[in-house]
Amino acid sequence: MKALILVGGFGTRLRPLTLSVPKPLVDFANKPMILHQIEALKAIGVDEVVLAINYQPEVMLSFLKAFETKLGIKITCSQETEPMGTAGPLALARDKLIDGSGEPFFVLNSDVISEYPLKQMVDFHTKHGGEASIMVTKVHEPSKYGVVILDEETGKVERFVEKPKVFVGNKINAGIYLLNPSVLDRIELRPTSIEKEVFPKIAQEKQLYAMVLPGFWMDIGQPRDYISGLRLYLDSLRRNTSDKLATGVNIVGNVIVDSTAQIGEGCLIGPDVAIGPGCVIEAGVRLSQCTIMRGVRIKKHACVSGSIIGWHSTVGQWARVENMTILGEDVHVSDEVYSNGGVVLPHKEIKSSILKPEIVM
Repeated sequence: MKALILVGGFGTRLRPLTLSVPKPLVDFANKPMILHQIEALKAIGVDEVVLAINYQPEVMLSFLKAFETKLGIKITCSQETEPMGTAGPLALARDKLIDGSGEPFFVLNSDVISEYPLKQMVDFHTKHGGEASIMVTKVHEPSKYGVVILDEETGKVERFVEKPKVFVGNKINAGIYLLNPSVLDRIELRPTSIEKEVFPKIAQEKQLYAMVLPGFWMDIGQPRDYISGLRLYLDSLRRNTSDKLATGVNIVGNVIVDSTAQIGEGCLIGPDVAIGPGCVIEAGVRLSQCTIMRGVRIKKHACVSGSIIGWHSTVGQWARVENMTILGEDVHVSDEVYSNGGVVLPHKEIKSSILKPEIVM
């Protein structure tokens, strides 16, 4: 069985982290975003993953080669020379996706994090016998999205309503699809949208079905949603595989700590914190609702909350970093400095406080 992951473009919403690596390689809960998806696909029997990409394919492939062997899964690239939307990449990768078996293939949006109930989706797709299945998720504010109207009993999709002004439903496209190879015959090799051009036509022919996603869902393509997604992910770990979470007198709520990280005395860590490989958290540090990436040092009595600290950065003694501060790779915050929502590009030294949200070039 095969899968296509829509990797897409430049990851501008997650800058400055994406100035160092392509967005799918940005760490989320201590491993690259895309690895969460590849592992879930491998677990249900997918043996080849095609990455639809138009930016830095060589960086992606060289990084993922190590995981090919480790996971026993083939990873290839389908490179776009121009942005092809969400359907064009399928036409471009047609020869890689069709193998003559007639088996359906998965399509995933690389920004989506969930519990990936892919086995249930295969069963759902087989049972309804239609041409395509999409995963939908319930949201509190459907007016910000395209809403999927479906038959609640059968899951058959009736229509799509883009950013409705009045309430028509609360289920939106979750960016996970299972498609028969015949869907590829509907897609021209040009920039085109699967949500706006392809799925509505399949729905008109009563061949499109939607499965309501159990568990959590988040598009983590921007910092605020990344932080929210970490909370949901760790909460899911608590329910399903709680042995992966850290425990101890200095841990509050759900926290994940790499085995190579060092944590000093008198720290208070959590809730909703991820601490990556090789990190050093010195004595008396307070961390909450944040991601501390590989090789970071947080010095004594510093406080970090609601923020992302990029690879190999340093936060000085008694410094306070909060309110969606994003430090790029190799950023050094001096002792006693305060950052209120600073977005700091890689390889910078911050010697004076950032009092209101701003980008530091």
